[in-house]
Amino acid sequence: MKDEDAGLTARFAGQLGTFRLHAGFDAPGRGVTALFGPSGCGKTTILRAIAGLRRFEDGFLSVGGEIWQRPGLFLVPHRRPIGYVFQEASLFPHLTARGNLDYGRRRALRGGAREVFRFDEVVDLLGLAPLLDRAPATLSGGERQRVSVGRALLSQPRLLLMDEPLSALDRFAKDAILPYFERLRDTLALPILYVSHDIAEVERLADRLLLMRAGEITAEGPLAELQARPDLPLARLPEAAVTLAARVLDHDPLYGITRFTVSGATLLAPGAFGPPGTAHRVRIAASDVALVRDPPAATSILNMPPARILSAETGDGPAAGMTTIVLALGAEGEGARILARITRRSWDMLGLAPGQPIFAQIKGVALATVPPPEE
Repeated sequence: MKDEDAGLTARFAGQLGTFRLHAGFDAPGRGVTALFGPSGCGKTTILRAIAGLRRFEDGFLSVGGEIWQRPGLFLVPHRRPIGYVFQEASLFPHLTARGNLDYGRRRALRGGAREVFRFDEVVDLLGLAPLLDRAPATLSGGERQRVSVGRALLSQPRLLLMDEPLSALDRFAKDAILPYFERLRDTLALPILYVSHDIAEVERLADRLLLMRAGEITAEGPLAELQARPDLPLARLPEAAVTLAARVLDHDPLYGITRFTVSGATLLAPGAFGPPGTAHRVRIAASDVALVRDPPAATSILNMPPARILSAETGDGPAAGMTTIVLALGAEGEGARILARITRRSWDMLGLAPGQPIFAQIKGVALATVPPPEE
């Protein structure tokens, strides 16, 4: 019997010319697992192996408790219920958006697939109703990619693979389509593997993260945990940040400020972001966190939660004058971890040390999610 919530287990090893892949990981039965790393590290190769487009003799793949590959067994690509979204939306130019969507649906149902994703539901999820009667040539890049995702879903997949689906779009087009991808993550009960070079996309979409280098997975785990690990390259990036799950507590209409709760702290951000209980992600950049031993009597900075210093690491080379600090929010350090980046001189002058209580003066809290667009 298949366990629909069992998720995905993948193990692949083999040589492709001078490139060697030796990677294995598990992914949960729903949500977005992002593969992130430099070009040529093997991210797309893994997706192609999962789709059956690249065969490694030393391979194992299980999806939802059903084995698709092992020694002596290899399901060919057309027998794998997978939705694959590529960098470029390859729509049939002679069909309307509706025709492209219906093509994937009819083909899957003719093959005996159970209709889990229904036409009207997918159209609503991706905001496709205004596009249905238009030809692909009249659609923007973002609109074409949304139709491409819809067609993939209507093929009734057990797994959705997305290989840099936004790389061909400019920043404005990306910002327009990302809320729809967030809907997919929050709504669909299937695993999504997402390849991207853009850390901002990963911060907005990923639940779990696989860091790759030279054909191997160097670290895996929840996004916020890996962001806050100073031994990993994410914490060394100039734009290093931690993305935390947050919920709206309330909104002050007089000052236009919303209170959020995150693990270990309450944070304030300008703007209105939905009624109490609305889920969001907040992004706290390491460069936006200063440290003070005692809270000042008056300051324009809204957020200054108590925290504990967990560790500190001084950079090398051009970053030799900077220290990256891991903080745990809460007076006893019981909450979420965030990063702070200060000069080594400030660290020494304040007499800071791991284990010390501190106040994290957070200059800005940015929402990593935005409300879905109005249809």
